[in-house]
Amino acid sequence: MEALRSEDPRRFGRFTVLARFQETASAVRYVARDTGTGETAVITAARPALAAVPAFRRRFEAEARTAERLAGGWVAPPLETGDGEAEGAELLCTAAGYVPALPLADAIGIAGPLPERALRILGAGIAEILSRVHAGGAVLQGLAPDTVLLAGDGPRLTAFGPLGAAATAEARPGGQLSVRLGYLTPEQVAGKEAGAPSDLFVLGLLLAYAATGTTPFTEGPPEEAARRIAEADPELDAVPEELRTLIAGCLAKDPAERPTAGTVAAELALEGAAGLARGGWLPERLAAAVAEQEARVRALEGAWEAPAAADSVPEVADAATEVADSAPGAADAVPEVADSAPGAADAVPAVADAVPGNAVPWDAVPQEGGAVGTHAPADPRVPLAPDATAGATHDTGAIGEDRGTTRFLDTGPKPPHSDRATTQLTLPHQPPPLPAIPAHQHTHGSPAPYPAAVLPGSAGPGSGQGINGRSSSGQRANGQGGSGGPMVALPLPPAPAPPSGGPALDRRGLLTVAAAAVGGLVVGGGAVAVIGGGESAVATDAKPAAPKPRRTLPGQPPEPRWIYAHPSSESAPLTAALWQDRLLVVTSESQASAVDLRTGKRVWQRADAADGQAALAAGDLCFVAGPTEFLWLAPKDGAVVHRLRYADGFTDLPGLQVGRLAGHSGTVVWFTGSHTVTVKAPKPKKGKKQEPDKKVVQAHLFAYDIVRRAELWRTPVPAGRAPGTPLYRVVAERPADILVRQEPSTLTPADVKAAKGKGSLRCFDRETGTLQWTKQYGTAGPNAGIAGDESGILYASVGADLQSFEADTTKPLWRVTGTEGSYFGTPLVAGPFVHTTERSQQIGAVERETGRFVWRRSTEVPVIGGAPALTVSTTGETLFAADAAQVTAFSAADGERLWKFQDIGLADPKGETVSAPYRALASGANVIVQRARSFYAFPVA
Repeated sequence: MEALRSEDPRRFGRFTVLARFQETASAVRYVARDTGTGETAVITAARPALAAVPAFRRRFEAEARTAERLAGGWVAPPLETGDGEAEGAELLCTAAGYVPALPLADAIGIAGPLPERALRILGAGIAEILSRVHAGGAVLQGLAPDTVLLAGDGPRLTAFGPLGAAATAEARPGGQLSVRLGYLTPEQVAGKEAGAPSDLFVLGLLLAYAATGTTPFTEGPPEEAARRIAEADPELDAVPEELRTLIAGCLAKDPAERPTAGTVAAELALEGAAGLARGGWLPERLAAAVAEQEARVRALEGAWEAPAAADSVPEVADAATEVADSAPGAADAVPEVADSAPGAADAVPAVADAVPGNAVPWDAVPQEGGAVGTHAPADPRVPLAPDATAGATHDTGAIGEDRGTTRFLDTGPKPPHSDRATTQLTLPHQPPPLPAIPAHQHTHGSPAPYPAAVLPGSAGPGSGQGINGRSSSGQRANGQGGSGGPMVALPLPPAPAPPSGGPALDRRGLLTVAAAAVGGLVVGGGAVAVIGGGESAVATDAKPAAPKPRRTLPGQPPEPRWIYAHPSSESAPLTAALWQDRLLVVTSESQASAVDLRTGKRVWQRADAADGQAALAAGDLCFVAGPTEFLWLAPKDGAVVHRLRYADGFTDLPGLQVGRLAGHSGTVVWFTGSHTVTVKAPKPKKGKKQEPDKKVVQAHLFAYDIVRRAELWRTPVPAGRAPGTPLYRVVAERPADILVRQEPSTLTPADVKAAKGKGSLRCFDRETGTLQWTKQYGTAGPNAGIAGDESGILYASVGADLQSFEADTTKPLWRVTGTEGSYFGTPLVAGPFVHTTERSQQIGAVERETGRFVWRRSTEVPVIGGAPALTVSTTGETLFAADAAQVTAFSAADGERLWKFQDIGLADPKGETVSAPYRALASGANVIVQRARSFYAFPVA
């Protein structure tokens, strides 16, 4: 960090700027303080010269809107920004919460290569994000050692596209934008477009770098860099043996042979990166560096809490401006070393000829006030690097660096630099700077403990000079950029390439997310993509409501109020249900158990209720449906108060077999049952043999009042597949009728053939049980996720889309497009929304009336199994998505990702690892999360 300069804004809406934080090729980042909440934030402001380019602005804004959907987990959440604007200009800027973290490049410089467990967590976390980016049909192109951060609870990404990870980003005449990345992939060397497998190749490079301190394509002359990428085998001998095969697979030359992001995430950490990182994951030296970084930021923040400092800010800002204006020779006094630096194109001869034109150096883009070139450090104690003053190539300090190959730019920590001209004016009452961490610090020009990583295809040192004389990665050309210690992390939300069609953002409001995902911008290391000023904007859905600021780290669940572990000596739970928000009733093959929802302690057990179904409230009693009887239990001790054996209650149906409950409403339950009857064969004709009597299964749908303990009605229905009881599920309740669907596993072959591959719904009168009709809806199959509301509208999965229908007429109303190759699961109707779930792990909210997506987010889980199951809290404010890997909590109104929970997995009595899916049950102010034998009670809104 360094002090503010005279040209820096002092406010962004409600955020007061504290210090200049870090520079990239396309933006300047600031540490700021939210004057409303006191939270520390990171503001990313686009460089004015680039923000003035329409192509840059449109992409930046569209990507920010898309990035809002992806906040949470390993992506820092955006902050609610309000309606203010930056003082003096409508700047293009974003805001995100501050998370203490180190760039991977700095971490390697401090402590060397990461151990295997840390490598697994790093790779799994990044792969989880790649998985959801790819699920949306986008390509990331944003991985680099300076865009990947290591926080205390796991990795973070700060760049999600070419802009964020750009080595250079330049404004060209005619409103064009030129962007250069720091890497190439084999398919890009061959002139092909980058795709999802390209991200996996770069992930392999990144993991190899994190494992060894260098990259696997460094040996050889510069002019053969592209050939090595396309043909040479990677050097992976120093990579841990357990990870070597996986990383080698990521680096396969043929994109089709590389694993998917979901596969990588699962192989590195089956329990998820968060689960593996629980209890800490950083080596001791890096954990200390992260802690010191946080202390430095807190000290800076504390200096502004003093009233005198706060009151003096406006006057100080004015004074800084006056001093700047009174120094007419300031710009001329800046040593101009830009002209002596070779261009980026010259540093990559193997690639330069293949790109559309040479990159325009940053120095050629005028600054405000007309100054160009580099700034010399005002502090004489910080000397210029010898090669900078001599006009030579700017050495990064790497030993034996192959400048002809692509590299992750400017890896390793940098010595401090301070803009002395404005330090005392812009930061009054600033505390003395904290000392830098001495371990592995080095200045450019001296040997680095771990050389800067070299990746094939990028410009070498000295290329890509930026505005104010900075390199393309935002460091000073003279080697004096950075902070005195590990640079403060910039955890800003990512976004894949957004779809087209959405409206533009209001320029007055701060964009709530920072990103650099550029749809259609395909560039490789050393290659330049030029975007014309007239190209169409990339847009997304209408911007949802801004999420509220959160003080906890993203992805961290609240502490459970209690944890209940079902004894391993007893049979595993079969069902779990809630009784009046007082008891959690768990049934198994041997008994039913009740757990007090206030304390998590088991209060009773009852063997009579073994193999029971849902525990429902029947007045003051607990109703449980068992295999052979209905039971009414006392909630205090589980004593049987009433018992109705099916043989006694349904005497006219001997041998009645009751199926799973189809649904319930109030005191009424609906269920199916079947019994076998003998149908006598007709008397044979003369001379014919007597046919044997036939055994025929007869099935019924029942309505039963569990308070009155009385059957309301029964109606005959077609028998199901052997043994004959069809299983129904109520998908919609209306005042006059119920709509039910038969479970596909109980359909007979004749039923399936007659339906021609489509699913059917039956409508029954609630008072009499009379069958009203049987209908099909579009091409919705028998397994399609489907739900309905009280008004008679159905919402069904049709192919990859979600479609709504009028139940009585089957008329289609609207359709929501899903993710290619995925499908929608069972939706959840709650309030004005239909909450959606997809196998691609996308969760969303759709307006019931119009079918317009209000929000859409990912669980960040690799695509394993089916679509997550949805549950909403009793208040309707929180939505939970439970799948095989975790439970993810979202704000139901705007989709803010609140937290996710993984329990890593427990051992069952036979010693096998538990891989059961998660389940969520809403209970008052809690959500009960179950995984196999473990139950957790989390507080929720």
